[in-house]
Amino acid sequence: MMNKRVALVTGASRGIGACIAKRLARDGFDVAVNYSRSEQSALTVVQEIIQDGGQAIAIQADVSDTESVHQMFNAIERKMGTVDVVINNAGIMKLAKLAETTDEHFDSHIDTNLRGTFNTLRESATRINNGGRIVNLSTSVVGLKLESYSIYAATKSAVETLSAIFAKELAGRNITVNCVAPGPTATDLFLTGKPKAVIEKLASMAPLNRLGETDDISSVIAFLTSEDGRWINGQTIRANGGII
Repeated sequence: MMNKRVALVTGASRGIGACIAKRLARDGFDVAVNYSRSEQSALTVVQEIIQDGGQAIAIQADVSDTESVHQMFNAIERKMGTVDVVINNAGIMKLAKLAETTDEHFDSHIDTNLRGTFNTLRESATRINNGGRIVNLSTSVVGLKLESYSIYAATKSAVETLSAIFAKELAGRNITVNCVAPGPTATDLFLTGKPKAVIEKLASMAPLNRLGETDDISSVIAFLTSEDGRWINGQTIRANGGII
């Protein structure tokens, strides 16, 4: 178990994160399935990976907390070995017009989406193996600039900037750092609270005339973490079916 490559996926108990974790396991990685509160969902993902012949562990950590992230890496190294791939997927998305945004709404997005990614990147700087891969999840709303998404999109825009600069700062170690920015994707995070008409409108905006599926996103992640993705670095890939 200690000889295999190790991948950490944050926020991997459901949705895109769970799909990424299962895809990386199929690609031969031992996977650390991070969760914050949804322990049972994370354990279900782990069980599915094991039943499919892979190796995985569930590991609790609040990515917005520096010490929690530090201890997460410690636990992964003890149980699986040093990390080769880090996928920063943990995030929240609550919608509100800017003028109606509360302090709590603003702070929660900063804490999870921006500080959480920052904490994991900073820890990765000294913990990830040379030749590793880092992929941060952004959003195509950074380009679409849809109403009510301002705070969410602002945090993800910052993540894209962090990623491009971090890629340069890791020069000489053969580590790539990229972003994947999904468009509207059929997950609970996206679908919850949206009227059917809104969902249908967003689905029709892409030339491919559908919402994205989690497999569409995990396939891009799989490419970036494979040997075939070795020359892609410091980039943001907008995986959105052509919506922008």
